[in-house]
This record gives sequence, C-alpha cells and structure tokens, in this order.
Amino acid sequence: MSVIRKLLRFVDLLSEKAGAIGKWFAFLLVLIGTYETISRHFFNAPTIWAYDSLCMAGGTVYLLGASFDYLHDAHTRVDLIYSQFSERGRALINVICSVLFFFPLMTVMLVIATQWAIKAWRIHEVMFNSFWYPPAGPYRTVFALGLFLLVLQGLANLIRDVYMLIRGESID
Repeated sequence: MSVIRKLLRFVDLLSEKAGAIGKWFAFLLVLIGTYETISRHFFNAPTIWAYDSLCMAGGTVYLLGASFDYLHDAHTRVDLIYSQFSERGRALINVICSVLFFFPLMTVMLVIATQWAIKAWRIHEVMFNSFWYPPAGPYRTVFALGLFLLVLQGLANLIRDVYMLIRGESID
C-alpha cells in the first residue's frame, strides 16, 4: 500500500509542478497583451507575433492548469446535490462519472493530441493564424503533455475514490 501512496503523491507532485509552470504563462499573457495594446493603439505599430503568442500562452495556462485544478477539486461541478452526499456517496459518483465520461473523452483527446504533436514535428507544421508562422510542434506537444497529466491525475483520483468506496476511509 505504501507504493500506491508514493505513486499517488508523485502524480500529485507532477500536477503541482504543472500548475506552477502554467501560472507563469498567465503572467506572459498579461505582458504580451499589454505590449501589443500599447504598441498598436499608442504607436500605431501592431506586431505580427502577439496573436499567436497569446493563443499559445493561453492554451498552455489552460492545459498545464487542468491537472492542477483536478488535484485541488477546483474544476467546474454542480454542487447542489453532490455536496449533500457522504464521502462514500461522493466517491461513488466520482467513480461512475470518471468511468462513463471523463476517461473515454480524455483518452480520445489524448490519443488525437499525441498524433497531432507527432505529425507537427514530422512535417514541420507551422501555425497560420497570423503572418508570423511559428512552429506548431512545441505547442502541440504541450497540449498532449497537459492532457497526459490530466489523465494521470484522473487515475490518481479514481484510485482514491475506489479506496474510499471499499474501505470507507481516505488512502492519504
């Protein structure tokens, strides 16, 4: 059992680190957005790189923050009924919803994102939203990595919920 606890803590640590890295991209979003706004509106000198940079930084915040949010139970959920259940009842709902909804969707997304990332590197894909044309490989890789970390955290949470269902106590 101590091996499982160590693995769960390791997955939690990965999610914490992903969130810590992701938050810096939120800061980058503010810097780039401010620079572009001032450059465009005060100096009439818009950039060709800001739009793509904002999209990539925003996606990175979202994807690296997903596993962090799932770890801290900060994702969106309707708590009107859920909060009325006991710990075991919530664990049962979590297991059912994870198996029926979370894992099928996230597995499909992870497989497709991984295929996109591999293809982007193989064909030297560029992003074409602007005339800057940055390489797409790094962003697509972060996308797949973020989904992988989310699925990993989902597995950790599923193990915790199954343990709660069976034993009636927290594994941690």
